[in-house]
Amino acid sequence: MCVRDDSRADSLLRPDTVLQSRYRIGRQLGRGGMGAVYEALDLRLGHTVALKQSLTDDPRMWKHFEREARLLAHLNHPVLPRVTDYFIETGRAFFVMQFVEGHDLATLLAEQPGPLPPHAVVAWADQLLDAIIYLHSHDRQIIHRDIKPHNLKVTPNGKIALLDFGLAKSQINREGDTSQSIYGYSPRYAPLEQINDTGTGPQSDIYALGATLYHLLTGVKPADATARVTALITSQPNPMLAAHEVNPAVEVELSMILSRAMASDPDERYRTANEFREALRRLGRIDDFAKTKDDGIYCDSDLLMSPPSRLASHALAALFLILLASFGVFCHYYRWRMPDRPMPAIADSNSNRSAPPKSPPEAPTKLQSSRNEMPQKKRRTSR
Repeated sequence: MCVRDDSRADSLLRPDTVLQSRYRIGRQLGRGGMGAVYEALDLRLGHTVALKQSLTDDPRMWKHFEREARLLAHLNHPVLPRVTDYFIETGRAFFVMQFVEGHDLATLLAEQPGPLPPHAVVAWADQLLDAIIYLHSHDRQIIHRDIKPHNLKVTPNGKIALLDFGLAKSQINREGDTSQSIYGYSPRYAPLEQINDTGTGPQSDIYALGATLYHLLTGVKPADATARVTALITSQPNPMLAAHEVNPAVEVELSMILSRAMASDPDERYRTANEFREALRRLGRIDDFAKTKDDGIYCDSDLLMSPPSRLASHALAALFLILLASFGVFCHYYRWRMPDRPMPAIADSNSNRSAPPKSPPEAPTKLQSSRNEMPQKKRRTSR
């Protein structure tokens, strides 16, 4: 992420550090351009929390950090983490928020290169768009402005979480908060208006989500918005192929939806996040591949099968085919022989009229039949 803030932290918190006589620092979860996030234990309540540290000693930046904490504290949505505390200690600003277990999508893409299953990606998109609709329709109209795989975390049950509101922009609240949002953007995911700092709005989040979905569905990072516009002006080929051209598993309809969401001109994108979501739902994937649980949508754990699991499935399938072929060869070369059965005598119809009925011959017992067949079997075996 690119930001206009050159002040960086020269020291990070060590494990077992206790802040406010309450929060014991554990492992570091991540670090960005403006903050670091740790897993911590709330000694008072006895549960795990996430603690974010401001990586600057500039009081002006602390104002933005506090603004992010206050912003999240007023939000209530299953996709968004809740903030429960804010404080300043040892010359740094901190806030405490809900701990979200799981891995971010950037890590998942790094560990499992290549595209992710389309049905899982579309199900995540439906969850995210529900959260974006909530943010955009908030009384302060919150624009996230930094949607990307690194800021999206998938929980063990498949739910998605949208994190990091450091670049978020909101309208002035009733308390008269006039703090301005920080200029910044993430290359390849930010729209042109955000890169050029000409003003961002709801369509900016639509572009960023479209670029993120493109990356998840193709396994390829989208081309930078500036490079795309430059190629268009200079009559050069588009540096970004359509999603279905990169990954044939992506249907053309879904690819066209992503192309519209990532249009360089904001007026050519979907006007609202709700319109974007309805376009995806018309594809019919949400009901087929996502399930509703409690207040959110989640995907089954087998949607993201790891490469070793896929190899194991392929190996089992190959073994089954080998056994089936072996059985076919065995049946071809081994002549199955049914035991001999006496054929009933068919008498002439005319003779049956005059001749008295005869009692049927005594059928050979199983022991006799087996004795008669034993020499035949021995001769066949001796050959």
